[in-house]
Amino acid sequence: RYCYEKNLAVTPQGGNTGLVGGSVPVFDEIILSTALMNRIISFDEVSGILVCQAGCVLEKLNEYVEERGFIMPLDLGAKGSCHIGGNVATNAGGLRLLRYGSLRGTVLGLEVVLADGSILDCLTSLRKDNTGYDLKQLFIGSEGTLGVITAVSILCPQKPKAVNLAFLGCQSYPKVLETFSTCRAMLGEILSAFEFMDEKCMELVEKHLKLSSPVPGSPFYILIETSGSNSAHDEEKLNGFLEQAMASGLVTDGTVATDATKIKASHRFLLRKSLLGFGALWSLRERITEALTRDGCVYKYDVSLPVAKLYDLVTDTRARLGRRAKNVVGYGHLGDGNLHLNITAESYSHSLLDAIEPFVYEWTARCNGSISAEHGLGFKKKQFIGYSKPREAVQLMRHFKALLDPKGILNPYKMLPSAP
Repeated sequence: RYCYEKNLAVTPQGGNTGLVGGSVPVFDEIILSTALMNRIISFDEVSGILVCQAGCVLEKLNEYVEERGFIMPLDLGAKGSCHIGGNVATNAGGLRLLRYGSLRGTVLGLEVVLADGSILDCLTSLRKDNTGYDLKQLFIGSEGTLGVITAVSILCPQKPKAVNLAFLGCQSYPKVLETFSTCRAMLGEILSAFEFMDEKCMELVEKHLKLSSPVPGSPFYILIETSGSNSAHDEEKLNGFLEQAMASGLVTDGTVATDATKIKASHRFLLRKSLLGFGALWSLRERITEALTRDGCVYKYDVSLPVAKLYDLVTDTRARLGRRAKNVVGYGHLGDGNLHLNITAESYSHSLLDAIEPFVYEWTARCNGSISAEHGLGFKKKQFIGYSKPREAVQLMRHFKALLDPKGILNPYKMLPSAP
């Protein structure tokens, strides 16, 4: 309210783990931190509905609900420092979206402070509420440009009693796609994650983090997680899938672990023996970002594409850049069609950036993809919104911004392109 009266710009900031500059001031904005708003308000152990303040750290929330037999519906590599309010403000995706959907479906209500300081209390805990417009959806993914999220009501799924993890090697991207189709058909309701990475990712993880792959020598790697309520049932289904995948040549090698970190192996199909447990296998995927950071200057892109064309962008970018790039790698959430394209170089180069942008965005637009799958637009991508949204949609967004923030004090210079 004070800032509104004094015409002072405000940048809301949570864990500050975003990748597009959405929580970073551009000029002289006041940083409004939510770090001290970290109270859990309530948790219903029957429905699994959690109500908490925006500054709660995602990992702490997951620990809290796990003790009560539930889990958070999202899981991110930055879970140890990101805030739930920032997760909602960016509509964060992550590793569990394949199973539990996006935050647009699991967030039941929000408390939001508007630009003039008034409080919009839509902190309902109802799963069904069709009374008028669903106002919370305006603020989910709005990156703090329409209001400051201060509290969240979110539906938490039951904690699975049996979790298995398979780390497998494939010889080509078409084999990865065919494995995914077979996996969905055979694992069905227990499939909770399907991640992929290329061999360049694994090389960087091994080189910079000294982690070892249990399945060396494959051009592509996939990580499959199952979550269910009956370990015998889930293991039977997973074993059946693995037998089929190995027998048909889709998978050349692999290893399996449970959440108890004990490696499991069945003699009915070939699996490489490994000392890596559940957490260590996940680390091979979750710590790719860390390995990239140690490789030099990183140009990061987060796009959604039809899964059949997903890796073509990596191949075409690698061919376009040639020796100008140190490494061009691709990994991500294949089950959601979400590619993380990363290019590393010894140091920042404006000419290299010009070779990457807008090439990556134009390529994505030709495939009817999205230039931002799960990280938002922030400051870095705002001028490229037209590659994914029509002019009429952007104009309507401007109208919403003008209505809810007439003075333009909320997270300025973010998300929407500069006025022509």
